[in-house]
Amino acid sequence: MKMLNAFTVDLEDWFCVGNMEGIFPPSTWHEQELRIERPVGYLLELLKKHGVRGTFFVLGWIAERCPKLVRKIHDAGHEIGLHGYGHKRVTSLDRAAFEDDLRRAFDAILNAGIPREAIAGYRAPSFSIVEKTAWALESLASFGLKYDSSIVPFRGHPDYGWAAIPAEIHRPPNAAGIVEVPMTPGFGGGYFRLFPYAVTKWIVKKANRHGRPAIFYSHPWELDPDQPRIPLPPIKRFRHYVNLHKTAPRLEKLLSEFRFGSIGEVLIENGF
Repeated sequence: MKMLNAFTVDLEDWFCVGNMEGIFPPSTWHEQELRIERPVGYLLELLKKHGVRGTFFVLGWIAERCPKLVRKIHDAGHEIGLHGYGHKRVTSLDRAAFEDDLRRAFDAILNAGIPREAIAGYRAPSFSIVEKTAWALESLASFGLKYDSSIVPFRGHPDYGWAAIPAEIHRPPNAAGIVEVPMTPGFGGGYFRLFPYAVTKWIVKKANRHGRPAIFYSHPWELDPDQPRIPLPPIKRFRHYVNLHKTAPRLEKLLSEFRFGSIGEVLIENGF
């Protein structure tokens, strides 16, 4: 049987992302057009077609505005995780502020009707658990979470990466028992849109050859090529808008060629 890889979605809208943080601070989000419903509907249909349960890391702000959407995801059998409340990077917060943001995210998702026991994991906005914010893992454990999937075992990106972290799923020392599910470098997001699909296939096969499940991530706004075009700096503009029209057909290929499930299912299959 093929190895089970993880299909994950960071549930945020087009104006919530890191590329837009200098243009649309959270205090202005309520003024923007919510476009998240249609791409999430597409994702749910696609995952149903391929018999895949995914993990959706839900932004607390989105849960407050779209509680029916979050319940729809949960009712379709997908796993719900936390993505913070206001998409604040952990590197911009101290421990008290991080835990306050986490508490607000929990409350928003619980108020949307998701049972507490259904919320098992966390992903930091912009993968911002790095070496200097390792304390966040203890905070996650103190909230009763079972796993984190925020760390990229990689060196070279200006905003994230922790090269010393093992690429395998593991329990980091001094993390109060929480399980770390490291990201697979280059597998998802802008990389998925920018690189030829053959590169994506190579990334999955390489991870699986080494006995590791590949952890894929995407965002609803990456399935929305008609979203507003904001005059971003050149690098951010390229990173955000490149090949949005290619996301849907590439997802179809990916789910047809490899075996995927939720992070919870991957953990069970790997003995955690």
